[in-house]
Amino acid sequence: MTLHPVLTRYFLIIAPAHLLWEFLHLPLYTLWDTGSVGEILFAIVHCTGGDLLIASGALALAIVVLGQRPWQEQHFLRVAIAATVFGLLYTMFSEWLNVDIRRSWAYKESMPLVPLFGTGLTPVLQWLMVPALGFWFARKARSQ
Repeated sequence: MTLHPVLTRYFLIIAPAHLLWEFLHLPLYTLWDTGSVGEILFAIVHCTGGDLLIASGALALAIVVLGQRPWQEQHFLRVAIAATVFGLLYTMFSEWLNVDIRRSWAYKESMPLVPLFGTGLTPVLQWLMVPALGFWFARKARSQ
């Protein structure tokens, strides 16, 4: 069984994009100053893996809720928007849970925060921009 070209293109784009994003915004977390090189590398790989799990779950939920077959042709945009929103909402919940409740990680003072929510701006931007980029590339495979 092979993945549909839309899914293949989507994940081929978002996997390295999430990896790069995790590396680039990690200096806004305290781990950047307090962690060893090994801890920092582990966090980047671990968080990228989490991003891919979130993206998979968000896309699966969007397909189940909004995408009848063949969603890639008939419901691509609404599935893409829903998957992005689901990923963003989960990420905001996870940031709140891990920063404010569990204190598993912390933002540095240099992390810009989203007003009203207190969530870091870079994770929010990540979950708006990376899926958008992935779906933009994936749309080219819809007719294949």
